[in-house]
Amino acid sequence: MRSLGLNGVNALNNNAQNAARLSVAPMMDWTDRHCRMLHRLLSRETLLYTEMVTAPALVRGGALHLLDHSPQEHPLALQLGGSDPQELAEAARLGARAGYDEINLNCGCPSDRVQSGAFGAVLMKTPELVAECVAAMRERVDVDVTVKCRIGVDDQDPQAVLPGFIAAVAEAGCDRLTIHARKAWLKGLSPKENRDIPPLDYDIVHQMKAAFPHLHISINGGITSLAQALEHLDRGLDGVMVGRAAYHQPSDILSAADPEIYGCGARRDPVAVVGEMLEYIDDELAKGARLHQITRHMLGLFAGRPGARNWRRVLSEGANRPGAGPELVMQALEQATGLAA
Repeated sequence: MRSLGLNGVNALNNNAQNAARLSVAPMMDWTDRHCRMLHRLLSRETLLYTEMVTAPALVRGGALHLLDHSPQEHPLALQLGGSDPQELAEAARLGARAGYDEINLNCGCPSDRVQSGAFGAVLMKTPELVAECVAAMRERVDVDVTVKCRIGVDDQDPQAVLPGFIAAVAEAGCDRLTIHARKAWLKGLSPKENRDIPPLDYDIVHQMKAAFPHLHISINGGITSLAQALEHLDRGLDGVMVGRAAYHQPSDILSAADPEIYGCGARRDPVAVVGEMLEYIDDELAKGARLHQITRHMLGLFAGRPGARNWRRVLSEGANRPGAGPELVMQALEQATGLAA
């Protein structure tokens, strides 16, 4: 962990809480460190999350490379998956030592692989276990411990179960939650279908904020624009988490986030961001990365704008070729905008 006095720890916690006014959801296979660097260049303020990292991988598997990140990515949260309190506590300690500003417990992922490990959305059925996990993690770290959950699973009645779930984790020391405003169906729907088919219920998330006014509550699910995010904030929620829209149309969501959500800074120009990514790409290629590992996250940078198709085509066709480097990105930019980075 970084060497911090009490004031330093408080500053980190405050930074993460303030940043949580808008966050980019943890998304498996998408929000890796290359993706997060792009997102950070588009917004200096937004809270970013890692992909979910399982506690067993860190504690039993020793896969500490999964914690790698750049200092520029902060404010940055680590999302953990697990259901063993002591194992999660140790994984949280490792995450805090690696410098993360927040440790988040996944109680929302519905995939079969996650269910087989008895964590993710299935934990919605055992709020007492989640509370035990949160308490164990809180004992081991000074940074915030937060929870991301659904409104319920399977045949649960969200009005009946969600307040009890929130009360249990809050009493254990969690004062920030992100609620995906859909149920998760653990059998019969794929993870992709679980992101679209169960109906959204935004009102219940707002009801939970009214019932627990002392908690910091963010909403997630189906939010595709900054205008929608501002509507939820104006109605009284503390934060909004955006997922796929932030990945596929990152400029639309993130380039204006700082002035519109946080009231600071200026709108970021995606052309300028490409120029800033070139130095990062040079550094990463020198370390052995392949260009496509980075540029696959950049394909949506000009989504909805003239030249977007040319941008995607040049990068998609060329980034996998041996020796591909920053010059391909410059070529794609010229094809998309007529400008060089």
